[in-house]
Amino acid sequence: MIYALLDQLGWLQDTPLRSVVMVFDRTSFRALAALALSFALVLAFGKPVVRRLAALKIGDIPRTDVAALDEALASKKNTPTMGGVLIAGAILVSTLLLADIRSFYVQMALIVMVWMAGVGGADDWLKLTSASRSGGGRQGLYSWEKLVFQLGLGVMIGWFVYRHGDTDAAADLAHALNLPLQKTYVTDPFGPNPNLIYLGPAGFVIVATLLIAGMSNAVNITDGMDGLASGISAWVSLGLMALAFISGWQVAAQYLLVPYVAGADELAIVAGAMCGACLGFLWWNAWPAIVFMGDTGSLCLGGLIGYLALVIRQEALVLLMCGVFLLEIGSVVLQVGYFKATKGKRIFRCAPYHWHLHMGGWVEQKIVARLWIVTVILVALALASIKVR
Repeated sequence: MIYALLDQLGWLQDTPLRSVVMVFDRTSFRALAALALSFALVLAFGKPVVRRLAALKIGDIPRTDVAALDEALASKKNTPTMGGVLIAGAILVSTLLLADIRSFYVQMALIVMVWMAGVGGADDWLKLTSASRSGGGRQGLYSWEKLVFQLGLGVMIGWFVYRHGDTDAAADLAHALNLPLQKTYVTDPFGPNPNLIYLGPAGFVIVATLLIAGMSNAVNITDGMDGLASGISAWVSLGLMALAFISGWQVAAQYLLVPYVAGADELAIVAGAMCGACLGFLWWNAWPAIVFMGDTGSLCLGGLIGYLALVIRQEALVLLMCGVFLLEIGSVVLQVGYFKATKGKRIFRCAPYHWHLHMGGWVEQKIVARLWIVTVILVALALASIKVR
C-alpha cells in the first residue's frame, strides 16, 4: 500500500523527501522492513492476544493413544492455542503496507493465507470450545472437510496462476518444470534450454494442489513441540525470500540459470513478513510455550510455503529446505499404513517423528534445536545448489 501510494505521488521525488521515497523502490528494503514490522507486531500484540485466548478458555488438551506420551504432554494442558491469529495478522498487515498490492502474485498469496487461516481457525474454534458448549458439539472439522478446502484452494490457485503466467517462454518461464540441477538457459546462443518441459494446465494445477495441500498438512503435523514448527518455518521463509529475489530479478535468474518469473520478486516481501511473524511468535512459543499456533497458524504457513514454491518455480529446492516437514508427515503416513497392513505393528515408537525421538530419551529442547540445525543446513544446501548447474 505504501509502495503503491508513493508510486502515485511521483512529485515527492523532487522534494527533500526524495531519499525516503526512493528507498521504498527497493524490493530488498521492503522485504527486510516487512520482516522487522511483522516481528514487531507479533511481539507487541502477543500478550494481549494470549490473555484473550486464555479468557475464552481456548486451551490445548493434548491426547494420544500412547500413555507415556500423554504423561509427557501433561505439562502443556490448557496452554492457549489458536495463536496463529498473531502470525496471520502480522503477515497480512505487513504485506498490505509494504508489498505492491497491485501485484497479482501478492493478491493470490493473501488469498492463500486468509483462506488457510480461516480453515484452521474454524477447526481450532470448534475443537477447543466444544467443552464449553451445551451437549459438547463437534470436535473440530472432519478430516474430509479440511481436505476439501485445501484441495479446492490448490485447484483454484493453480488455475489462476497458470492463466496469469506469460506463455512466451523466451520472456517468462512461469510454466517451466524446473528439475534439480537443470540449466534453464543455454549460452550458445543464449536462450531458454530447448530441453525444458512446460507444464500444461492440468499438470500445473496438480502440482499446485499437491504443494499447497501437502505443505499445509506437513507443517500442521510438525507443530507438536514448543518452537518446532515456528523455528523451522522462519528458516524456510528466509530461504524463500532469497529465492523470490532471484526468480523475479531477470539478471540474477539468467546469471544463475534458473527460471525468471516476472513480478515474483514482490513475493520476497511476503516471505519476509512470514519470517518475521514466525520469529516473533517464537518469542512466545519457545520452551516453555505460553501459546501454541494451532491449525490457524500451521495451515496458513504451510499453504504459503507451497504457494511461493509454485510461483517461483523452485518446487524441488523448497522441498529440500522443508526436509524436516516432509520427514514428519512421511513418518505419519508410514506409521498409519504399516499399522493397518500388519494389524497393530509400528515402525516408530510414535509418530510424528519428533515424538519417536522423545520416547527414545531425547528431551524436547534438544529435539527442537537439532531439527532447527538440520533445517539451516538444508536451506544452505538448497541455496548453494543454485550455483551447481
